[in-house]
Amino acid sequence: MLNPIELIVIGGSAGALGPLLSLIPPLAQYVACPIVIALHLHPGQPSMLSTILSAACARAVVEAEDKAPLVERGIYVAAPNYHLLVERDRSLSLSIDPLVHHSRPAIDVLFETAADVYGGSLLGVLLSGASVDGAEGLARIHSAGGIAVVQAPESADSATMPEAGIRRVGPAALVAWPAALADLIIASCLKAARPKEYS
Repeated sequence: MLNPIELIVIGGSAGALGPLLSLIPPLAQYVACPIVIALHLHPGQPSMLSTILSAACARAVVEAEDKAPLVERGIYVAAPNYHLLVERDRSLSLSIDPLVHHSRPAIDVLFETAADVYGGSLLGVLLSGASVDGAEGLARIHSAGGIAVVQAPESADSATMPEAGIRRVGPAALVAWPAALADLIIASCLKAARPKEYS
């Protein structure tokens, strides 16, 4: 029996912004649970990601702050040069621990800490990227009973990341082109949810 999806985590790097811009507006409209996003960002520059995504969807998108609670309909993006973690009390925390796969924020850090807290109530999405960051985290989500979704590598500007995710998760990974990702995720949430939780 599937658990209701209580959190969605999304990771990506090179080439991920386009798929993310097609993915977030329908998720913001149809999915009530919080969404947390980690993209590889330039460490020395302010990020415009929250502004770009807010302009594209019906929900406010905010840059994650330390100790911020994960609330229904909240959308959070990782800040440059900080790892983003999910804590046991279902809040977010920021870390300046060493780089993982040459990145901070690292997708693996977000995915693995979220899987440890949410288990089978978690859905993870791995998008285009030029490193293997996120593959181990996606495998952790799957091992914890959650749902693993991957952008089709042949649709990605940089296929390394989605290919690594599919290799680590295996045939249980749900794979789709960007135009179909939102429908796949919404359908997965609806299938797992009690009817009153999504509208």
